[in-house]
Amino acid sequence: MKPMKLPKEQKDQMIRLIQAYFETERGETIGDLAADGVLDFFMTELSPYVYNQALGDCRVMVNQRMVSLEEDIYALEKNIKLSR
Repeated sequence: MKPMKLPKEQKDQMIRLIQAYFETERGETIGDLAADGVLDFFMTELSPYVYNQALGDCRVMVNQRMVSLEEDIYALEKNIKLSR
């Protein structure tokens, strides 16, 4: 699976968030290149786990919707009176 390509604006925002995290949580200042490396690691190594979980969540939601849709279709059925 090829890595996700982010729009420049999103990537820049994510880099700023990583830098803010390191500053706040670890008391470290990291530059753009280091933050980009952290982002690349997360996108390459960890994002497939998040992606697969999202697909699993989507599967559950679609199955729930299909059950609901099937119930709605059954509710549309007409009663048939048998005549002799």
